[in-house]
Amino acid sequence: MSVSPICVGCAPLGNMPETFEYSVSDQRAFDTLHAVFESPLNFLDTAAAYGDGESERRIGRVLREIGGPPEGYVLATKADRDLQTGDFSSEQMRRSVERSLRLLGLDHFQLVHLHDPEYLEEPGREPFEYMMSPDGPVEVLISLKEEGIIEHLGIAGGPIDLMMRFVETDLFEAVITHNRYTLVNRTAEPLLDIAAERGVAALNAAPYGSGILAKGPEAYARYEYREAPHNVVEQVRKMENKCREFGVPLAAAALQFSVRDPRVVSTIVGISRPERVGQTLELAAYPIPDELWPMLDSLAPLHDR
Repeated sequence: MSVSPICVGCAPLGNMPETFEYSVSDQRAFDTLHAVFESPLNFLDTAAAYGDGESERRIGRVLREIGGPPEGYVLATKADRDLQTGDFSSEQMRRSVERSLRLLGLDHFQLVHLHDPEYLEEPGREPFEYMMSPDGPVEVLISLKEEGIIEHLGIAGGPIDLMMRFVETDLFEAVITHNRYTLVNRTAEPLLDIAAERGVAALNAAPYGSGILAKGPEAYARYEYREAPHNVVEQVRKMENKCREFGVPLAAAALQFSVRDPRVVSTIVGISRPERVGQTLELAAYPIPDELWPMLDSLAPLHDR
């Protein structure tokens, strides 16, 4: 599969105000998706858990309106636990994939990720061992791949050490990390290295840290969907001032920090308004002087490098 260096993240289109602190109406989501499918971007990322199916439902409606995914388009989703019961069983993985197919109106998936294994709620169960156990969630997803329902299998989650363990199995062809490879957090570096070594496509989500690196700390002082720690706010403020000296939008530097890294195959950016599509493309192409990058690197927290 050949994908654009920017992937459209569809979590906000699931209408998740408890996560993003804003709502997205049906019509706004539909307008945004039409703008996405008419743009040069050819990669879209969603998940069964985004709005507990709402993101996929909305995408599915627009796909039906336009007659299916455009030629060359790559649509990825994620197999999730049951959000009501916490069930993360192998049976739930199959149910999750089958529901996603129905909501999206597809007969197979190009790419499905096992999503957030760290959220396993079973007492005494270690996420990696449980997911990899005989007849466990990963084995079922591999079976779906053998059945032709899934073409490629990926892993998506938070803890870097856990993601590295999954990548080292050589069972996964893609890995998503989020909020851990940004201007102010470099903790995903080892994961990006090992993915590159093993030929696993690394996808970097949330280059804006859920918003503070797009809007600035004065307008939106949140990182990873919660109030940002004081030290992060201060680091972002310093970076914003440095970018201002060079006439560069902070958001452009935050986005290109990820896009310019050769280890990152595609950068997943959440988009929830139609005008954001063009704005994101402009930020990705914004000219940034080479001398700005080492200055921003020097402002990154030492413990997060």
